[in-house]
Amino acid sequence: MSMSDPIADMLTRIRNGSRAGMAGVSMPASRAKAAVAEVLRDEGYIAGFRVEGDGARRRLNVELKYFEGAPVIEEIRRVSSPGCRVYARSGELPSVRGGLGVALVSTSKGVMSDKSARERQLGGEVLCTVF
Repeated sequence: MSMSDPIADMLTRIRNGSRAGMAGVSMPASRAKAAVAEVLRDEGYIAGFRVEGDGARRRLNVELKYFEGAPVIEEIRRVSSPGCRVYARSGELPSVRGGLGVALVSTSKGVMSDKSARERQLGGEVLCTVF
């Protein structure tokens, strides 16, 4: 099945899985999805992830994280979409909930958090926000 926005599909699976109290979610893998999962893990929003299989059969398994029975991810939202790309310079990157959340940015140096992009003075496409 062809998807027009695989990153939005990934975020929806994570959102639905965490609301349902699942231990983890699985989805078709790609380098972009693995990069997003790596930033989410580094920022403490997911417990971990792993890519299994090879070729067209690769799967990305994401372990969801909970604190005192509640999901760590309260809100995860796609900002840029295939029909309406959202770009920002390093000084214009959004601050999510006054710095309590994270915006994921696709830069020329890879996918990173808004804080890392500001430190490196890099702008790029704002993929999503997480709180």
